[in-house]
Amino acid sequence: MLIISIPIVLIVLNTMVNSAFFETSGIPAALLYMINLLGHPFTALIIANLLAWYFIGIRRGMGKDFLLKIATKSFQAAGIIILLTGAGGAFKQILIATGAGEMIAGALNQSFLNPLLFGFLVALLVRILQGSATVAMITAAGITAPVLGDGIFNTAQISLVVIAIAAGASSFSHVNDSGFWLVGQYLGLTEKQTFSSWTAMTCIIAFAGLLSSLALWYII
Repeated sequence: MLIISIPIVLIVLNTMVNSAFFETSGIPAALLYMINLLGHPFTALIIANLLAWYFIGIRRGMGKDFLLKIATKSFQAAGIIILLTGAGGAFKQILIATGAGEMIAGALNQSFLNPLLFGFLVALLVRILQGSATVAMITAAGITAPVLGDGIFNTAQISLVVIAIAAGASSFSHVNDSGFWLVGQYLGLTEKQTFSSWTAMTCIIAFAGLLSSLALWYII
């Protein structure tokens, strides 16, 4: 419990002291620096690892060779995920820097689509291009907001547009999405199997959300 709780406590403490609630608390600069250092996720998790090596390993008589073997074995499952996620993140950043997603979304903004379908398509395109569901939702919401502002829509219709954007941002998880690799690697699936299961599932969820939202849109 100590090993699990210490990094959580450090990260939460760091988040709290840097929040608006502690802006006027007068915490000494040296103490704030130490909290920021120890509460950084990288530092906190390293501390947890060191504690685990000592209490679960060295203190129980396990040698350095055994600890090295255990640590190396743990990288077999996570290493490929870290590598591919990093590569996918680099590819995503290139697309963000070039503005590819926003250019396509801006072109759609000139069309006369239903706002719900418009928001879904923007989120879907950004999701396919950049891989991040969060980025897709934020981008689609920002581009769709002016479209909703130009019309007269009730609260229920705006809520349905939100659902459609979330559905579009959740769709077609593929190689530039870290979730694609997490599922594939931890379940021992090949890329083809992950496409036919995980990617297909996200597409079904997305279009089910779209169709449900459209049906309710015209009923309301």
